[in-house]
Amino acid sequence: MSAFPTTAAGGTATPATGSVPSLTSVFVRLKLSLLRNGLRQSGGRTAAYILSIVFGAILAAALLLAFVLLRGNADAASVAILLSGALALSWAVMPLFIPSGDETLDPSRLVMLPLLPRPLIRALLVASLVGVGPVLTFVLALGAALSVAHGAGGTVLAVLAVPLTAVTCVALSRAVAAANIRLLTSRKGRDLALLSGLLIAVGMQVVNFGAQRLGEAGGLESLEPATAVVGWLPPAAAIAAVDSASQGDYAVAAVRLLLTAVALAALLYWWQRSLVRLMVEPDGSTIGAASDTGGRDKADGAGLLARILPDGRTGAVMERSLRYLWRDPKTKAGAVTSLALGLIVPLVNALQGTGSIYWACFASGMLGMLMYNQFGQDTSAFWMVAQTISTTADAYAELKARALALLMVTLPYAVFVTVLTVAVLGDWERLPDAVGLALGLLGAMLATGSVVSAVFPYSIPQDSGYKNVAPGQGALAWISILGGMLTAPVLCAPLIGATIYLHVSDQESLLWLLFPAGTLYGALLVWVGLKVAAPRTVRRLPEILAAVSKG
Repeated sequence: MSAFPTTAAGGTATPATGSVPSLTSVFVRLKLSLLRNGLRQSGGRTAAYILSIVFGAILAAALLLAFVLLRGNADAASVAILLSGALALSWAVMPLFIPSGDETLDPSRLVMLPLLPRPLIRALLVASLVGVGPVLTFVLALGAALSVAHGAGGTVLAVLAVPLTAVTCVALSRAVAAANIRLLTSRKGRDLALLSGLLIAVGMQVVNFGAQRLGEAGGLESLEPATAVVGWLPPAAAIAAVDSASQGDYAVAAVRLLLTAVALAALLYWWQRSLVRLMVEPDGSTIGAASDTGGRDKADGAGLLARILPDGRTGAVMERSLRYLWRDPKTKAGAVTSLALGLIVPLVNALQGTGSIYWACFASGMLGMLMYNQFGQDTSAFWMVAQTISTTADAYAELKARALALLMVTLPYAVFVTVLTVAVLGDWERLPDAVGLALGLLGAMLATGSVVSAVFPYSIPQDSGYKNVAPGQGALAWISILGGMLTAPVLCAPLIGATIYLHVSDQESLLWLLFPAGTLYGALLVWVGLKVAAPRTVRRLPEILAAVSKG
């Protein structure tokens, strides 16, 4: 079933009539066909791709103009070299978080074709240069080179360094993808892809914090030590070579350019070795099942959770919910994102010295959102849960157990974030009222989450790693999330009002009372929310089942 006829020696046979197109041209046409057919699937995908092209063009033009304006500036080399290094780093990690973004990233699709490694690498590399990302990379490399290129020597080096930088970035991405393709196509790899949004959010906070510290340190001059190091790391070394040639240091420029060329050759060799290993070595599907002893050990480990939970329906539902948090990719992604952002935002604000202790309540808000759309995370399997709900008491028990499962994680974490924020700010006297407000808000979020889960359920598609709402249910999702987020602070109005009153009336010595008050008030809100949601769940059970099964 090969796409190319072969000879007995393993080479590609030439048909009697016509000429065989080169493998590179075949792969380029294949890449264009995949792109064209993908855009034909829906108007939304076409519009998104066109918008990405427009946005990429605007961004490329803006950065190119910024680099041109940077010419002659004393810090131009630092900016160009460090941005080139950051660009290469993004290409290195991109296949680890977007494994399904390009069908040609998976070389295992080619294992049945009689293709030699070197022609295959050449064809894949050229085909990889087709797309918005490589073109944007080329433009950024061009801008970086223009900002530091001066004189004939710098111009000549720039002509060589720009394509070398772009090709090295693409080769780095493909080599990493080929080396990790079995991870990326496994369930753990899909989990990793779903967490990409988390790392982006974390990275934005780190960049924001670093930019502020950079401004306090006196500008870009403080980056010179980092520039000196990154300037010897390919492919940023190619841009540094242009800067060296512009300054007349041709020996250093030649070494840096040669270093990048050697790195490109090494990446191509690594890529080729990974492809050969992928096509000749067995994967996990050909390995026998684990021994009986290993299975028993896993079963014993799995029973530990059941032993620490209560008996009956409550324990069973809690165990199921906790397993969703740990095993279901999208539930896990939402939980980890909430946990990370709930910690990062208050902590970064505290480290900046301008944050308030009440930023710790942000963690309660993020964690409380995990209670929203409780039935949607079950997808079509919710019909099995629906068979066990026939009375208000059944619905109350189901929702209560789900809330208790979340509280096992969110309650200690909210307290931990609050204590850590207080420790960074050094305001230990405010710890009791901060914890009280955080727990009160957490209770309000769980209460509203119980209600909106019954009133505004929606399906979570499982066939896509990047869609969290089924088509046609976007309005339900927005109403559910925004409605709950606006209602929860209103429910916490008594606690917020008491806090403001004690501050205004100079009775701060009584703020410690907010700790027990917030704890009890939060528990009361959860109980009321469950009582309100239970009868609605029973009445709307058919509608809930239909809504969550839509995707």
